[in-house]
Amino acid sequence: MKPCSPTRLVAVLRNFTHRSRRVAWWLGIVAVSMALLRGGASAADSPTEYQVKAAFLLNFTKFVDWPAGEFAAPESPLNICIEGGDPFGTFLDQIVAGEAVDGHKLVVSRVTRHPSTACQVIFISSAEKDRAALVQALGPGVLTVSDGEDFSRDGGIVAFVIDNRRVRFDINQSAAEKAGLKISSKLLTVARSVAR
Repeated sequence: MKPCSPTRLVAVLRNFTHRSRRVAWWLGIVAVSMALLRGGASAADSPTEYQVKAAFLLNFTKFVDWPAGEFAAPESPLNICIEGGDPFGTFLDQIVAGEAVDGHKLVVSRVTRHPSTACQVIFISSAEKDRAALVQALGPGVLTVSDGEDFSRDGGIVAFVIDNRRVRFDINQSAAEKAGLKISSKLLTVARSVAR
């Protein structure tokens, strides 16, 4: 598979917005991320690990249903929050620019342990102390994402893992249900593992 530049990856992501193409897109992004992280591409052409993870964060929003009443208004934004150190730089902001899910414009916020904005998705830095307590403090309606297998075992919903030099993710289905989130079976089928 020919390597893809980060700019090209953003363009590819923006071309797949119709529901009928979402499964094909997911399979494509997984294949692209796997091929790019395998090596064989120059550093200038290969997205970084966190650029691939940013693409996953964007697309998680398209495969999750939030509970009724999660949004203050039909036009309220869907907020992707970054807690702690931000490994994405400006790439996550670039990739979500102009994107919307079910009429909710996607925005990115950097937050602290007591966010002043509502977060529908929160990426918690792996450097944060006691991520399990932070997850518990968030309450329902928040898709929690972080790095490492231990995150899903400790109550987080989505845990990024590197499997054979590829970005993959595990899903804690019972944590999602506890948070009142419904994860599409299409997303569950591309996860590395699903804990029920």
